[in-house]
Amino acid sequence: MSGVAVMGSGSWGTAFALTLCDAGNDVRLWARRIEVCRAVNTEHRNPDYFPDLELPPTLTATDDPQRAMAEADLVVLAVPSQTLRQNLTGWRLPETAVVLSLAKGIELGTGRRMSEVVAEVTGLPDERIAVLTGPNLSHEIAERQPAASVIASTAHETAALVQKICHSPTFRPYTNTDVIGCELGGATKNVIALAVGMAVGLGFGDNATASVITRGLAEISRLGRALGADPHTFSGLAGMGDLVATCSSPLSRNRSFGEELGRGRSVAEIAGSTRQVAEGVKSCTAIRALGSAHGVELPIVEAVVRVIENGEPPGEMVAHLLARAARPERDET
Repeated sequence: MSGVAVMGSGSWGTAFALTLCDAGNDVRLWARRIEVCRAVNTEHRNPDYFPDLELPPTLTATDDPQRAMAEADLVVLAVPSQTLRQNLTGWRLPETAVVLSLAKGIELGTGRRMSEVVAEVTGLPDERIAVLTGPNLSHEIAERQPAASVIASTAHETAALVQKICHSPTFRPYTNTDVIGCELGGATKNVIALAVGMAVGLGFGDNATASVITRGLAEISRLGRALGADPHTFSGLAGMGDLVATCSSPLSRNRSFGEELGRGRSVAEIAGSTRQVAEGVKSCTAIRALGSAHGVELPIVEAVVRVIENGEPPGEMVAHLLARAARPERDET
């Protein structure tokens, strides 16, 4: 049994906290709102995200971040990617804890991956930082449906330690040392899922969605290679696995957000109607900038940015993608 702090009580943080309890750990959940803490501690429920799901009695909650992290062996960061830096700046992490990031995004303005943000703000060495990625639909994991994921760290020993801590009867983690590939796969697939959702919202069928998913994987792979990732990562759980789940499931926040865009709603309208964060909406601009900085063409990402940032109608986005010059499928540019 390990002492684990989960910093963030959203749907993914709560679901992963439940998984950690199932794996036999002592888990403390940090929530901003005292009402959520009371509900978790007395009713064993998170009223904001899982009102009908009974949480393990071994899961406790507090609104004090330092109390949540006190003597923790593992600190799990379950806050949105664009607020990670701000949160870390205000927290004092345990001196010997390993830090695990759940966020799938690229920081606006800096182009930093989440593990890079953690290292920059905390000064922790890479061997004490890990990331979790793969097909992680939070509601399925909270319902204890079978799932596999990837724990990545530049130090195999760290990845193996975290793997052991979170391996439960229904959650099977694998290890990987390709942090760059795993984080890029997790962040970029959210943007591709927005494009798939728009295609669905426009009424297009499986041919269109399969085409976007496949060409999206090509974009992820091109960007990954340019940044030094292992190409094999993108054929595994952190690449194809996460991409398929996020683009195919109605439980996916990014796909659902894209569907609403395809049906004619604005970004502001959709964002204002839900507590859920669609990471791709915030990260698409940062990912486009990464591609530009490394000379990598990302046409689907670029098209999504035009819709999100410039208000281009999704139908025009599709027309522009189809009108691009024809080329061989294996063209690497």
